[in-house]
Amino acid sequence: MKAYLSGAMEFAHDEGASWRNDLALWLKNTIDHEAIDPVIESANLIKDNNAQNYREWKVSDPKKYASFIQLCVKNDIEIVREKADYLICLWDHNVIKGAGTHAEVTFAYDLKKPVFLINKLPFNDLSGWIMACSSKIFSNFDELKKFLIKEYGYNDRS
Repeated sequence: MKAYLSGAMEFAHDEGASWRNDLALWLKNTIDHEAIDPVIESANLIKDNNAQNYREWKVSDPKKYASFIQLCVKNDIEIVREKADYLICLWDHNVIKGAGTHAEVTFAYDLKKPVFLINKLPFNDLSGWIMACSSKIFSNFDELKKFLIKEYGYNDRS
């Protein structure tokens, strides 16, 4: 099984790499699931397209910036469609200014792939749209992990 780790990147500290790294290790070691990390996918696209300064292009060359971001969007859509079995989404204040996480959750919902949402916002501030697209909503990662062990089993590697 493969989990796509959805969540803010553009406006998140370290592009959200820390929580994704931690969860990817937990998924592999505990339930033997692979994680698809869009931070890593994005880094590969940056390298392959010599786009190390792409964030500067947003102001200096908006067309070039949008063209590169289109590659990222297409890549994310293809991964969600073709490679991911389910999404794990961190929904926090950093997703509000972005759009990718909203789209990934909606796209996964349309594809009938489970969306497991960790909501870090006050529940009244959680979008009804996102609620409707989520298969299950958790308030923290520990709740999610307990659910995943129950849902997919525990992998004892001792």
